[in-house]
Amino acid sequence: MPDTPLPNTLPADLVAPVERQLVAYNARDIDTFMACWADDAEYYEFPSRLLASGAQQIRARHVTRFEEPHLHGHLLHRGVVGNTVIDQERVTRDFPEGVGEVDVLAVYEVVDGKIAKAWFKMSAPRLHNTSA
Repeated sequence: MPDTPLPNTLPADLVAPVERQLVAYNARDIDTFMACWADDAEYYEFPSRLLASGAQQIRARHVTRFEEPHLHGHLLHRGVVGNTVIDQERVTRDFPEGVGEVDVLAVYEVVDGKIAKAWFKMSAPRLHNTSA
């Protein structure tokens, strides 16, 4: 039996809010970023530690993050299963110890064109070598 898309939903419709929020993340555009999230969205550290509940808490987490001068998420791979979009990324961050990167597995549940829930699993930070 062939795969059947969800009613009234095409894979492109599922990917669009996830792609828009990544572009906005890299641009540090908090308003465009937040437009991709449902008002009652939930934001988790994988597997089940709730970090932010609702758009206001998600915004507050990212306003501070968007102040990091080296912040950038690089998409390595994206997959879609049902209404879930899975991204594998490498994210450059400004850590207290210096600039570095983390590997991130991000799982987004998309409902009605917005991110309703998201789970993030991160590697340990790897600091960039600044000596030379």
